[in-house]
Amino acid sequence: MSFTKINPFQLEEATISYIQEALKKEEITSLKMVRMYIERISKFNHTGPGLNAVIEINPDAIHIAEALDAERSTKGARGPLHGIPVLIKDNINTGDAMHTSAGSLALSESYADQDAFIVTKLREAGAIILGKTNLTEWANFMTENMPNGYSSRGGQVLNPYGPGKFDVSGSSSGSGSAVAANFAVAAIGTETSGSITSPAAANSIVGIKPTVGLLSRFGIIPISVSQDTAGPMTRTVADAAILLGAMTGLDHNDAATLKASYSSKADYTAYLREHALNGTRIGISYEYSVRELSPSQKELFDQTIATMKEKGAEIVILDSATPLEQEDGDFNVLLYEFKSGINSYLKQHTKLPSITSLEDVIAYNSKHPETCLQYGQVLLEQSESTSGTLTESSYLNSRLDDLKKTRELGLDQALDEFQLDAILYPTDEGYGFPAKAGYPSISVPAGYDDEGKPFGILFTAGAFSEPKLISLAYSFEQATKYRIPPKM
Repeated sequence: MSFTKINPFQLEEATISYIQEALKKEEITSLKMVRMYIERISKFNHTGPGLNAVIEINPDAIHIAEALDAERSTKGARGPLHGIPVLIKDNINTGDAMHTSAGSLALSESYADQDAFIVTKLREAGAIILGKTNLTEWANFMTENMPNGYSSRGGQVLNPYGPGKFDVSGSSSGSGSAVAANFAVAAIGTETSGSITSPAAANSIVGIKPTVGLLSRFGIIPISVSQDTAGPMTRTVADAAILLGAMTGLDHNDAATLKASYSSKADYTAYLREHALNGTRIGISYEYSVRELSPSQKELFDQTIATMKEKGAEIVILDSATPLEQEDGDFNVLLYEFKSGINSYLKQHTKLPSITSLEDVIAYNSKHPETCLQYGQVLLEQSESTSGTLTESSYLNSRLDDLKKTRELGLDQALDEFQLDAILYPTDEGYGFPAKAGYPSISVPAGYDDEGKPFGILFTAGAFSEPKLISLAYSFEQATKYRIPPKM
């Protein structure tokens, strides 16, 4: 007599395709999977290493999973995200029983009036919103010198690769830590400048910061209308491509999506090409890129370059050719746009009668300094001192200057002049330039330094170049497969 060997479902490092195959073969149900993730969160979020990555669990997650299991058995799956648990950063509206607070105690009792547009899209695709992730408070636009991953409501997020040793980065700290620790299949983060890609690199996962406008920002607590975007954070490029396509769509509540509607794709998995590096031209500002790296990190970056050459890419050194270096510049665009955006959001989306403006937030914090102002609120106060109308010359000039430097005299010029497919950086040396331009970038794991700290690389290119960037990132990922799960 022969028996068929049954392979038990493996939760750790499970990908969307692996899960869908297991669901199809009835080796697992979405209900069982949600319970397994909740058990893992219970074990490692507040106990064990105390990662503090998840700030809230969706009380309806189990019910939603049961409903999606029933739908699958009667109608079939909606698509690749049917029954897939996803975590959402706590500055993204969910019109359900969970709060949306940006990690602020001032908004700790705030319930959003409705789902953010991208959350609606995820639900329509069949994703299960498992919970909310902790973050650097106000997406790291509250004060100076606040630790990455700290919020007054959620406490301190830790990096699973070295809790208390390695920086978790931010502001999408909880999303990065949670995905790395296998608290969910994927998470959604937000970025103004580095807040998806930097924690992705720090936690050895993949993060896509899309072109501004590719995904609607409606229902997301803002910093900057010029630079804000949500994006996927996953353990593989393929999973990130699936999530990205699921969230695109024209939204008349976000004018930036009007242009994007002519360039967006509903499916980015067609660009998962293993040999995409072959025949490409990749630009690198090498001397700038390596100047802040440790010796072992420099070795990792050099190995990255060697791998790309082996896979058929031509490396073009751009030192002194075109200004592509992340500069400090001024802070005017964010300072001015924050007040305008926050005041609009609070009046439009929250139900708290006492918190309807940035001024109210500052006043609340000032009344509760022991719990709310451990690191101060200097950026909130500086932003409040602006008019909120975006008419100041200092703002307008800074905005125009940013666009000129980063687009026509920066990325656009380099890509065109040297006929480049993309530009490569160590992630933490390169995210600022494309962020100011509103251009996309993707961070991919590229190894671990001699202390065991994750290291990531970042591909960037022009507006709506996500198909090309996904292809390059996937090709590099398949050639290296650097990611190793943290030892929990």
